[in-house]
Amino acid sequence: MERFVCIHGHFYQPPRENPWLETIEIQDSAFPYHDWNERITAECYAPNAASRNLDQQGRIAGIVSNYARISFNFGPTLLSWMEQNSPEVYRAILEADRQSMVWRSGHGAALAQVYNHIIMPLASERDKRTQVQWGIKDFVHRFSRFPEGIWLAETAVDTETLEILAEAGIGFTVLAPHQAAAVRRIGGARWTDVSGSRIDPSRAYRCPLPSGRSIALFFYDGPISQAVAFEKLLDSGERFADRLMSGFSSRRRWNQLVNIATDGETYGHHHPFGDMALGHALSHIEGNGLARLTNYGEFLALASSYP
Repeated sequence: MERFVCIHGHFYQPPRENPWLETIEIQDSAFPYHDWNERITAECYAPNAASRNLDQQGRIAGIVSNYARISFNFGPTLLSWMEQNSPEVYRAILEADRQSMVWRSGHGAALAQVYNHIIMPLASERDKRTQVQWGIKDFVHRFSRFPEGIWLAETAVDTETLEILAEAGIGFTVLAPHQAAAVRRIGGARWTDVSGSRIDPSRAYRCPLPSGRSIALFFYDGPISQAVAFEKLLDSGERFADRLMSGFSSRRRWNQLVNIATDGETYGHHHPFGDMALGHALSHIEGNGLARLTNYGEFLALASSYP
């Protein structure tokens, strides 16, 4: 059975423009940069587009795009700012998605996002539809393709939101493990209780909807995702890779997916040089044949069936 790894980065910043001036004013707390968008771009967004891969002597062995090798989404309002204020990084992100399609059987690394990062279950049906359609339209405008999946702010979801996604042609979304209550095999009668974050995150799940449509759901590995943020895994690329490998189990008899979801800003902004640890972990996994790097769209296409 084959082993797959997918790391998802959720990249987002709230709009910081003064609504009267339509520009971002100087933010002293972001010194020595003009504002926080500019600072985080320098610390995170730009480095992940051209991350340095060092050898054992600390010499630069190569420059790689982390975006092309992971799964990611960028908030539309952040991309709008970046297009005007950091066009080289903006173009590198779009190019990374195109490159990922070459590497991942035609499936791009980029996911769409609900447009304004709102908590979808708290929105009216009309606002939900607007957020999804605006997110899709912005994605198509920038990436020149229809999104296979969409990222929901805080992974917050309800049945109406899933119905709207499926109706719009979205194939999947990513949720937290605590959001699953029970699972069963397709055609089976017996439900298995997986509440309390006990769902197996190593496979995709089909969620049938009241309308008769369905949508695929991925549940990220909670402990490993939290370890990236809070246990200093990014101090060492190899340690990061080892922790990812710990998500596999010899007891499973299917193609396994270890997938994590983290704030994209973790890789360089929250953890300085985290982009290099990410890049090294990916290279270590791929170079040593430990697992196959993938994204959600490719893994879903390769899966022979849902559980």
